[in-house]
Amino acid sequence: MVAEQARIAENLGVIQQQIAEAARRSGRSEDDVQLVAVTKYVGASVIRALVASGCHVLGESRPQVLWSKAVELADLEIAWHLIGHLQRNKLRRTLPLCQLVHSGDSQRLLVEMDKEAKREGSAVEILLEINISGDTEKHGFDPRQVAEILPTLAQLEHLKIVGLMAMAARGSSAEEARRDFAALRELRDQLAGDCPDNVTLRHLSMGMSNDFQVAVEEGATIIRVGSALFAGIDR
Repeated sequence: MVAEQARIAENLGVIQQQIAEAARRSGRSEDDVQLVAVTKYVGASVIRALVASGCHVLGESRPQVLWSKAVELADLEIAWHLIGHLQRNKLRRTLPLCQLVHSGDSQRLLVEMDKEAKREGSAVEILLEINISGDTEKHGFDPRQVAEILPTLAQLEHLKIVGLMAMAARGSSAEEARRDFAALRELRDQLAGDCPDNVTLRHLSMGMSNDFQVAVEEGATIIRVGSALFAGIDR
């Protein structure tokens, strides 16, 4: 546990430095960027070492795994983000656990999410997932259709749309990913010019272990980093 924590703390420090340098290159502060530690491939002991190192915002891809980890680690101060696809039949157990849902990927899902939030008497913060690369295997809204549908989504009273999320094209290098990240930022800027009052679009969730520095340079406010945090750790 001590060795794990020391290695994770070292990895975390390197990543934080890289975030700071990338933010400076884009004329921003490192405080403008939220690191979400993606914990889908690590167990509870590694997560405890991570939290002890000062990282409290964690991301999970699969709702069922999020449910079990939230119970097992309930004694820790953790803000959970769901970063993977969410099926409608898993809304009831998932939404109360999440500070932010990154994967608002269809109008049908958002309508059901709004109904569930209303039933709970709560409001859910979400990001609209955009299929910015056009990959047919990815979930998300077509970027060409978002402007048209956004006023309809804004009428869902129990959802707070606070930004956009996207992943770079599968297999792309960091510099190839830059095109997708720039496209997401440009889409956000276009939408912000005529945005419904209750939609903020203040966040851009983009960038993972192999390309987060480029994502920060292109305006990411949230990055999702997993393997780089756990390099050298027996998971």
